[in-house]
Amino acid sequence: MASSTPQRPAAPKTKPGAHGPVGDTVLWQALGEREHLQGIDDYVAAGGYEQLKRALTMQGSDLIDEIKASNIRGRGGAGFPTGLKMSFIPQDNPKPKYVVCNADESEPCTFKDRELIERLPHMLVEGCLIAAKTIGANHAFIYIRGEYYEPTLVLMEAVEQARAQGLVGTNIAGSGWDCEVIVHRGAGAYICGEETALLSSLNGYRGQPTVKPPFPAVSGLYESPTLVNNVETLATLPRILGMGGAAYAAMGVERTGAGTRMMSLSGHVNRPGNYEMEIGKPMRVLVEELGGGILGNRKLKAIIPGGSSTPILMADQLDTPMDYDSMVGAGTMFGSGSVIAIDEDTCMAQLALRVAEFYRHESCGKCTPCREGTKWTVDVLTRIVGCEARPDDVNLVYSIGERIIGTCLCPLGDSMAMAVNSYIDAFRSDFDRYLEPGFVPPVSSSLGDIAARTVAAASVATPGVTWAGTLSRSSFTPLASGQLAAGDEEVS
Repeated sequence: MASSTPQRPAAPKTKPGAHGPVGDTVLWQALGEREHLQGIDDYVAAGGYEQLKRALTMQGSDLIDEIKASNIRGRGGAGFPTGLKMSFIPQDNPKPKYVVCNADESEPCTFKDRELIERLPHMLVEGCLIAAKTIGANHAFIYIRGEYYEPTLVLMEAVEQARAQGLVGTNIAGSGWDCEVIVHRGAGAYICGEETALLSSLNGYRGQPTVKPPFPAVSGLYESPTLVNNVETLATLPRILGMGGAAYAAMGVERTGAGTRMMSLSGHVNRPGNYEMEIGKPMRVLVEELGGGILGNRKLKAIIPGGSSTPILMADQLDTPMDYDSMVGAGTMFGSGSVIAIDEDTCMAQLALRVAEFYRHESCGKCTPCREGTKWTVDVLTRIVGCEARPDDVNLVYSIGERIIGTCLCPLGDSMAMAVNSYIDAFRSDFDRYLEPGFVPPVSSSLGDIAARTVAAASVATPGVTWAGTLSRSSFTPLASGQLAAGDEEVS
C-alpha cells in the first residue's frame, strides 16, 4: 500500500527569470547555474550558513549596525528600515524575544516569496537565524500562507536538514546558542499578512488586526518583544553580511532604499515572472526589456505598480523609478513588489469590481467602515457594470472610498478605496459610459477569472519566464486581450 505521508514536491525544472541589463543580482546570484538550492549540501557548498557562523561570533549591536549600513528597507510593502526596526527590540525586557517571518504572501499578483522559498529555502532559514541572533531571540517562526502547501514541505525539509547539521536547535554550530525554527501554516486569510493579525493568528486567536501601540517590537507574540519581517527581507540578510552593508548600500538608490528587489511582473506582458532588479530602475526596464512588452503589440493603458492595494499609474508614467520615494511622488506606493501591466482593451470599471470583490471577500469584518464599505462598493460597482447604475453611482463609489480611508485599524479597507478611486480619477470615462442608454459592454473587456493561470495553452515556454510547471498557481500564461490575471488568488 502506498504511503499517505506527504512527499516533498519535485524541485523546479526551470531557472528563474532572466534579469537583463539592470545590474547585479543579490539573491539569484547565489544560484549560479543551478536551478535551485533546496538541498543543504548544495547550499553549504555554495557558501551557505557561513554568514550565520560569522554572526554567532558578533554582538547583536554590531549586526544591527551592519544591517543599518546596508540601508535595506522591508520588502513586504511598508518599506520600514530593517536595521532601525531591529533596534526597537528592547534588550532590557526580561521576556523572551521572537522573530516572525511573514510568509503569508496573499496580495493578488504577488508571487516572489513563493519562488524564493522553493528555490532558496535555506537562505530564508539562515536569514531567520541571523535575525534571531541579532535581537537575542531563541525562537523563529515562519508563518506561511496556508495555500502554499508545496512550499511548506520544501521549507520544513530545509529546517530538518539544518537541524541534522547542527544549525537549528541546541548549541548551534557549537556556539552555545540555541534557536528553534518553527514553520506554521496559516488558514488562508489575506488579512494575516498584516503583522498584528498574523500575530493574533499565531497566538491562537482569530486573525484580526489590533490597535497600535503597543507595537510588536514591544508586545507581539505571547505579549513579548517580536521582530516581524518579510521573506525577502530575511533572505537578504546573509547576502548583506557576505558582501558588507556598505557594498549593498551602493546598489540601488541610497536616498530612498538600497539594494535589489524581487519584482513579480504579471498582466498583459509577453514574459511574466519574477525579476530581481536594482531599486531605482524605471518601470519601463521591467515591463519592456525584461517583460518583453505588451502582448500582441497592443498599447499599455495603465500600470499597477505595487500590488492590487496601490493606486494606479498611467501609461505615460512608465519611466517612474521603482523606489519608495519616487512612487510616493507619483501618487502611489512601491507596495509588495508586484507590477501589473494593463493593456488598452481592459475596462477599468470591471477591473475595479474585481479588485473590490477581493477586498470584500478578505475583510475580517472587525472595522465597520471596511466591513460595510467594501460590501457597498461591490454592490454599487456591480450595478454599474451590469448597466443598471443610477445617475450618481460613480460618485457614490468614490464617496464610499473617501469615508473608508483613514478609519480602519489596518490598511485593507484603505487599500481597496485608494485603488478603486484611483481608477475613477484616471479613467472616469470607463465608468461613465455604463450610464449611457443602450451601452453594451464589449466582450474584450471581460477580465475573466482572477485566479492564477496555468500554461496549458502555451506550447513553448518562453525564456525568462517562471512558468506554472515550476510554480503551479503562482505563474501565468499570456492572456487574451482584456483579460487580467491576478497571481495565486481566488475571488468569490
